[in-house]
Amino acid sequence: MTQQWDLARLIYEPMQDSDLDEVVAVEQVVYPHPWSRTNFADSLNQGYQAWVLRDASRELLGYFLIMGAVDEAHLLNVAVAARWQGKGLGRFLLNQSVACARGLGMESMLLEVRPSNERALDIYRRYGFIEIGRRKAYYPAANQQREDAIVMRFEL
Repeated sequence: MTQQWDLARLIYEPMQDSDLDEVVAVEQVVYPHPWSRTNFADSLNQGYQAWVLRDASRELLGYFLIMGAVDEAHLLNVAVAARWQGKGLGRFLLNQSVACARGLGMESMLLEVRPSNERALDIYRRYGFIEIGRRKAYYPAANQQREDAIVMRFEL
């Protein structure tokens, strides 16, 4: 059964240092090679756009971070807590990240995604992102191996 979200009851707010323990906990569950607490703290210190999504009980549902560079936003990280995946929140966060980038005057959004992350690839393709290249051996993978990154762009 798909969750019906009362968007007026969701809490969407800038990520703070006080959110990092929860963000890192979600990150460690949903990614095979998660960002560290330092990665998130450094992003906040650099002034990147970082947002969290919570329900009315303040449970962390997801988050995203984008970095602006000239006229292009780079979606650095987006995640939905494991128990809330498949309920439309990934698309909601993607909508919010695009709105944020537009608000910054960006003309396009770039992201990298693992070829093995088929669920994310499907979401990005359905959203309108197009593959524009590959970064060879970009991501760490199992057994001391590396995995390519698919580079995708969405025109804002």
